[in-house]
Amino acid sequence: MRQVIQMTISAIGYVRVSTEEQAKEGISIDAQSDKLRQYADLHDINLVDIIVDAGASAKSLKRPGLDNALAMLQSGEADALLIYKLDRLTRSVVDLGRLIDEYFKRYELLSVMDDLNTSSANGRLVLNVLTSIAQWERETICERTADSLQYMKEQRRVYNHLPLGYRDSNGMLQPIDDEQLTVAEIFNMHGKGMSMHKIANSLNERGIVGKRGGAFYASTIRAIINNPIHQ
Repeated sequence: MRQVIQMTISAIGYVRVSTEEQAKEGISIDAQSDKLRQYADLHDINLVDIIVDAGASAKSLKRPGLDNALAMLQSGEADALLIYKLDRLTRSVVDLGRLIDEYFKRYELLSVMDDLNTSSANGRLVLNVLTSIAQWERETICERTADSLQYMKEQRRVYNHLPLGYRDSNGMLQPIDDEQLTVAEIFNMHGKGMSMHKIANSLNERGIVGKRGGAFYASTIRAIINNPIHQ
């Protein structure tokens, strides 16, 4: 009987958080890293290392951690890059095209949350579609953020607690990319008819944390949906 030998894939894990607050408090770094380890164990992947970019935005590919991870691929230390979610890598269609041309036609890109594998042409097509959607979503959020901030300025509204999606910058609310995407996802799930309780459970199960690093509850989701700044 002929024996089939399966080769174990080696992967470099890459984790990114964008804000200074997250970088200092470690919010979501551990959660992302744990998901990468669980994925590697499940799929029998040799996880060589996990590289972290703390306080780095996805607006640019100029990140020391990402540079290091890609250099490790080129040096032959691994066959694939493993990420938690596509937006941890980039939200730009242009930057994604560059990464595919320069790296992910030779090396695999694996995403835990997107169930993504770029070893095939179909996988690369799915990757492009997902990134196009992410860029559209980000641009929509920016437009809504500008409108909301203008509304708050006109109404002179004051919040005792910062709403999810924003930080205080010298008395002005400034958007936080990662939190804005969470808000958009909450509204998307709500629009599909999911209950507040199920939305909270979905976010908690994926390791997504609230404004102060805690869990989401039905009451938290209701407050976000009813907050005028998110309308």
